[in-house]
Amino acid sequence: MQLSDASGRVVGTKQTLRAVERGVARTVYLARDADQRILRPLREACAKAGVPVIEVESMAELGRQCGITVGAAAAAVLSLPGGKGA
Repeated sequence: MQLSDASGRVVGTKQTLRAVERGVARTVYLARDADQRILRPLREACAKAGVPVIEVESMAELGRQCGITVGAAAAAVLSLPGGKGA
């Protein structure tokens, strides 16, 4: 699935972490070239919540997949109300 096609998504480490903590993140995407100190709390939250993590080659690639013109360290596809995925 292209992140740009997802009807419910968030982009950025803070928004992605919030989505995981609130239980609405279905899948999290992380850029391999992002600062691992920034991603560590997000990885830990995903492990605790049982949210799958998919690694993307670079921040630039993740940004493109999200349909934005800048790089992104993290993004998530959200579950829609009623338990349906995006």
